Amino acid sequence: MNWDRIEGKWKQSAGKIKEKWGRLTDDDLTVIDGKEDQLVGKIQELYGIAKDAAQEQVDEFTRAYGEDQAEDYAVRPRTKSASGRR
Repeated sequence: MNWDRIEGKWKQSAGKIKEKWGRLTDDDLTVIDGKEDQLVGKIQELYGIAKDAAQEQVDEFTRAYGEDQAEDYAVRPRTKSASGRR
């Protein structure tokens, strides 16, 4: 997944972002509003890490989030209902 998809679904993505980086507040997420560079800067500030390290964390999150989304949309086998119909 690329960042554009996270940005496009910011409200849904923000919860996962807050799980990953618990120091982010709702106000921080509102200000960031899907902008990757602002998220990187805020992570850098809150966690006292280098910009490159913060960017790598965001890149890793983006990859993992994309994999999670793909699993959510994977075709699941159909099962019979209690009535025997599909």
